[in-house]
Amino acid sequence: MKKIIFVRHGRAEDDSGLSDFERSLTPKGKVISLQVAKKFREKEPDPGLLITSPAFRALETAFIFAGELGISHDDVQIDSNMYHRAGMKHLLSILENAAGNIDTITLFGHNPAITEMPDRLSKTGCEFLTKTAVVCISFPVSNWSEVRTGSGKVEYFLKPEKL
Repeated sequence: MKKIIFVRHGRAEDDSGLSDFERSLTPKGKVISLQVAKKFREKEPDPGLLITSPAFRALETAFIFAGELGISHDDVQIDSNMYHRAGMKHLLSILENAAGNIDTITLFGHNPAITEMPDRLSKTGCEFLTKTAVVCISFPVSNWSEVRTGSGKVEYFLKPEKL
């Protein structure tokens, strides 16, 4: 079985004077990200490969999760296309390049793509991902090349407002 986990970045500053790319998580966004990361650790024993958008708020979210999971920040992959060209086409290229021994990929990114991708992959569709929401989609396949749209199953959906 292969799994793709989608994590939307935490709550970010709105009016900081920084560019969209440079915006940081708010103090509350950091606290909520840590709370969700703790719950995620209970649900997901092996988050596999962590890949994040380089935008600062997504990077911060990924590092908070990595820290809670005991994963070095150096082991979090930064993929500029998760910010600039996120979507199904890019996701398929990630899967195409994933090593066969990796069974889980965890992606940190932005809406609308971080909601659209699991929605398209799942048989039943997927709800909107609010900030710091997490959804896990599983596929009954042994190779990443076998993952198809509409063939996945929602294993769990973590919503910060429900914790």
